[in-house]
Amino acid sequence: MKKNGFTLIEMLIVLMIISTLLLITIPSITSNNKSVEGQSCKAMIKLTEAQVQAYKMEHDGTLPTLSNLVEGDYIEQDTCPGGEQLVIGADGTVKASQSPTS
Repeated sequence: MKKNGFTLIEMLIVLMIISTLLLITIPSITSNNKSVEGQSCKAMIKLTEAQVQAYKMEHDGTLPTLSNLVEGDYIEQDTCPGGEQLVIGADGTVKASQSPTS
């Protein structure tokens, strides 16, 4: 009599292969997410700097606060995707700093 199905050894081998593949792919996925967050933060900084310049031109050279930019619909948010708070320097440059809540 012939039995159909898989043996316990065959099932364990398949589980070991799947877990090995997961161990290989998970670190690369998480490092890609951090890279994307960094790139989108840089893009957010450049966009905010451009909006600071636009605000200065419309308001006779005065520097805005981030709340002025958000409330005036210049930018949608004042934080990067990673949670860093954007800060406007005295010369109009924008930098990301760690949020005090994190």
